[in-house]
Amino acid sequence: MNMQNNSSRRDFIKISSLGVGGLLFSPDDRPGKNIVAIEIPDCAINKLNIICVGAHPGDPEFGCGGTMAKYSDAGHNVIFLYLTRGEAGDPDKSYAESAALRTKEAETACKALKVTPQFVGQIDGNTVLSNEKNADLLKILKSSNPDIVFTHWPVDTHMDHQVAGLLTLTSWIKMNRQFDMYFYEVNSGSETMAFTPNSYVDITNQQEKKKAAMVAHKTQDPINTYNTFFKQMEAFRGLEANVKAAEAFILFKSKTKEPAFLPQ
Repeated sequence: MNMQNNSSRRDFIKISSLGVGGLLFSPDDRPGKNIVAIEIPDCAINKLNIICVGAHPGDPEFGCGGTMAKYSDAGHNVIFLYLTRGEAGDPDKSYAESAALRTKEAETACKALKVTPQFVGQIDGNTVLSNEKNADLLKILKSSNPDIVFTHWPVDTHMDHQVAGLLTLTSWIKMNRQFDMYFYEVNSGSETMAFTPNSYVDITNQQEKKKAAMVAHKTQDPINTYNTFFKQMEAFRGLEANVKAAEAFILFKSKTKEPAFLPQ
């Protein structure tokens, strides 16, 4: 579909709006009805700033690495904003040792996805939801001027995931909801809870690139983690979206902007 066709574009917006030309559905359209695929826009004309907030190194990669690969492959600017450096990940290592190791893993994963890592400076296992920390994240997001932000669904068993999601939500509100915000899932069932998506992205052709980014996180037992949890999640969300593999999201729409577009 040609994005310059205003009528078709309006029809798409009525269904959803996840970014750069995507395979998206409203909840009542699943599966296989009124599927809309949007072509990726010319980045020279409309280069998007995408921010993906994660509590720890690995969260953005595991949660929505396929979607992020689509954005970066299309030439859009993607930043992974890690709330912590995974300092508390290994009881046999000091926080400094774990932080150095997890930071290096994150940098390797980001190279695989062609995205930029950035660290907020909170501490793994001891993240804080406060006015001060809200102000810190708000400052970062304002300086980045994002078109779309992805973050943790805050109904989660992991406190750091809760904090990352709520800090982002607060920033979205304080910025007058001027960007589309998408919540992603991490290991639904055992961590992410009560997650009912309203938007999907077909990542069939990005699965291997996503897995390469996940494997970079060697401290996280990535092969077993992928095979046990994320492979099944991608297949299940794919069944819901009528494709082989998909990532799912909950959209909070922008108040002030026309929707951006999601990757096809």
